[in-house]
Amino acid sequence: MKQFLGTILICSFALVLSGQQLITPGENYYDDNKGIVYNKEFSVLARFHTHGFSMGVNMGTLKTYYLTRFLNFEIGELKHGKEFKQSRDLQPISNQVSRAYIFGKQNNLYALRAGFGEKRYLSEKAKRRGLAVGISYEVGPVLGLLKPYYLELVRNQENGDPVFIIQSEKYGPENEDLFLDFTRIYGSSGFSKGLGELSVVPGAQAKFAMHFDWGAFDEFVKAVEAGVMMDFFFQEPQVMIETEGSGVNNSPLFLNLYINLQFGKRW
Repeated sequence: MKQFLGTILICSFALVLSGQQLITPGENYYDDNKGIVYNKEFSVLARFHTHGFSMGVNMGTLKTYYLTRFLNFEIGELKHGKEFKQSRDLQPISNQVSRAYIFGKQNNLYALRAGFGEKRYLSEKAKRRGLAVGISYEVGPVLGLLKPYYLELVRNQENGDPVFIIQSEKYGPENEDLFLDFTRIYGSSGFSKGLGELSVVPGAQAKFAMHFDWGAFDEFVKAVEAGVMMDFFFQEPQVMIETEGSGVNNSPLFLNLYINLQFGKRW
């Protein structure tokens, strides 16, 4: 009798073990309810918003199958709503190329953003290779980099010679009339002009978006976000030249709608 009971216990224990999934610590596995479980996520992103563009990286830690916490770093440009690029059909002067320019622009504004955020999936336990829908939100600091905007201006020779010369100049009180004279603008200067004159404007930034991930538990990240972002600077960036009657006003607040594309890997 004792031998019979012992045999039953041994067989029952073997059946229990055979029904369990052995998981090696530190390794990913697939569960019908939770999907593939990873620890880390890295992705590169391209963000297109209503007043500019930015590129960056996301570094995430997967806390649960529906929650990821991440750090975001990106750089991009913020443009004023009154910016309009134009060009003039001018004959070459001194073998210089006439580039398109933005009338009334004083500075380029570039934004360096860092943020801490979370991504939460709303769809119930998305399966492998399925579309997972969620929300993403982020807050953090932003550094605005102001670079003087240079124009190629047509000037008269100082000696009274009727031959014109072209000079690369940034806006200032002493050349305001010339800088805002359509007939004296030949074009914009190259991007490198003004790089040695950068000034910094600190601020704060935040984002909120709907997140769509194709295969939220796959090894590769393939996601799209659509949302709203805010950049607020503690000092008003002088992007455009404010003149009486122009209707141009600078603001420390930039609100943008955006679409964000993300590609990366989980492990």
